[in-house]
Amino acid sequence: MELKWLLCVTLLALGILAVQAHDMDEDNDADDVADIEDDLDDGIEEVEESKSETSSPPAAPKVAYKPPVPTGEVYFAESFDKGTLDGWILSRAKKDDTDDEIAKYDGKWEVQDMKETKLPGDKGLVMVTRAKHHAISSKLYKPFVFDTKPLIIQYEVNFQNGIECGGAYVKLLSKTPELNLDQFHDKTPYTIMFGPDKCGEDYKLHFIFRHKNPKTGKYEEKHAKRPDADLKTYFTDKKTHLYTLVLNPDNSFEILVDQTVVNSGNLLNDMSPPVNPPREIEDPNDQKPEDWDERPKIPDPDAVKPDDWDEDAPAKIADENAVKPEGWLDDEPEYVADPDAEKPEDWDEDMDGEWEAPQIANPKCEAAPGCGTWQRPMIDNPNYKGKWKPPMIDNVNYQGIWKPRKIPNPDFFEDLEPFKMTPVSAVGLELWSMTSDIFFDNFIICSVRAVADDWARDGWGLKKAADGAAEPGVVGQMMAAAEERPWLWVVYILTVALPVFLVVLFCCSGKKQPSAAEYKKTDAPQPDVVDDEKEEKDKGEKEEEEEEEDANEEKLGSDADLGSASQEEEEEEEEEDRKPASEEEETVNRSPRNRKPRKD
Repeated sequence: MELKWLLCVTLLALGILAVQAHDMDEDNDADDVADIEDDLDDGIEEVEESKSETSSPPAAPKVAYKPPVPTGEVYFAESFDKGTLDGWILSRAKKDDTDDEIAKYDGKWEVQDMKETKLPGDKGLVMVTRAKHHAISSKLYKPFVFDTKPLIIQYEVNFQNGIECGGAYVKLLSKTPELNLDQFHDKTPYTIMFGPDKCGEDYKLHFIFRHKNPKTGKYEEKHAKRPDADLKTYFTDKKTHLYTLVLNPDNSFEILVDQTVVNSGNLLNDMSPPVNPPREIEDPNDQKPEDWDERPKIPDPDAVKPDDWDEDAPAKIADENAVKPEGWLDDEPEYVADPDAEKPEDWDEDMDGEWEAPQIANPKCEAAPGCGTWQRPMIDNPNYKGKWKPPMIDNVNYQGIWKPRKIPNPDFFEDLEPFKMTPVSAVGLELWSMTSDIFFDNFIICSVRAVADDWARDGWGLKKAADGAAEPGVVGQMMAAAEERPWLWVVYILTVALPVFLVVLFCCSGKKQPSAAEYKKTDAPQPDVVDDEKEEKDKGEKEEEEEEEDANEEKLGSDADLGSASQEEEEEEEEEDRKPASEEEETVNRSPRNRKPRKD
């Protein structure tokens, strides 16, 4: 036990020494810095350079940036690495039904490096301002027609300052003769809207497409079901995330974040409202009959109120068994005027009325069970029954809940190919945000999954690799934390070294039983040894007694055997001496009557 405590004290001492050594190193570093400055003043630069090289940690491996290049046919691709907005058009429109002060799309867009970039040279489109309407768009290389090829939309977003309320979604603008990107606004027709959006604690990842009703020619927005995945991290971690929408000619779709599927479904089954309306609808002209009975239960018309039912009995009555506690002060009020209160100097009795001191709890009542007029406590009235009502019984005329009859839907249609949407000819960002500096990068629209994956690898993949190279490992993070907080060295020692030593101590140090020969007769008895010796001694004496008893029994048995054997020998000798000379005597001696019994 003493060894265990000694070990714990030793570990604590090592921790304290480690902290002191770290503090001494910091002091020495400060002195070294001062010496370095003196040496720089004296012109000894080479010594200082060699010292800085040996003391500074190795630099993190750098990931070289190279602008991504499409590896196949694309309808649009933009990496912004030219550093300009060439090909992009800023909107000069105004929002309808909005005050002129905020109706303009005057939000600012710029091509910039990311704030905390680990990839120098990688630029992107930044929505610089906040609390303004922003709109910017660009023409596709060629319109995308929804026929037999999939549609893949992919781009990157980084909420550099987090996000309070705002979106970062993209719109694929419908190909129409009226399309004017200079007047791009919220009412400009689009075919698909896709991307993240957040306000408050509502985190969304939109996928909306506008479906044309083949009978009326009107467009209706169809929203994909909400993802089951938790999207909060993508809005709060201030990292660049890759958003991908894959829309297939068989009407299936997939939504990916960082190349991981977070939502999927089918345009026919997983959109709200559904693409195709129901075949039947409720008849709007149908009315419920006046005699339609929807009551499943009714009061029993044959029930009669009992004669002893007292509806006037109160719910509570005074407890007649209650007794006023001794010491109750009937003549003392519960509250009295504060004797220490004084009328304010500015009190005007003409305006404020007669001044009265504020009421406080009567101090005399504190030691008494109560003050004022004593009243019996109220208890539940056992005779209370309340207002009588007849019991409810099944309604024999119940007809169920009425519903209008179904009729064929005059607006019914069946579109089994909702993938064949309105062609798109431009991509645009039309956003409002309460947070600035939202970073967009590496837009691509194509039909081949491998082309999108290659583009992601050469763009977003490099960002991810650079971030991973810049982040220290677990050991590095622990060392860096200990450099800032030296007391962590003690925690590390106690959490790592102490369990190891304790395991070794308990596993390898068995309890050694001292032998009796190690103690002299004059030695003081050891508490933990005396009991063991006494127990062993008693056990030994008992075993010796058992051995002696066994030996005595064996000895008695052997003596008995020897006695019987010697007796038999004597009898045989007598018989030989008395052996008859003639055969007649021998015959007589051998008769059963004269033969001695045999001893076994």
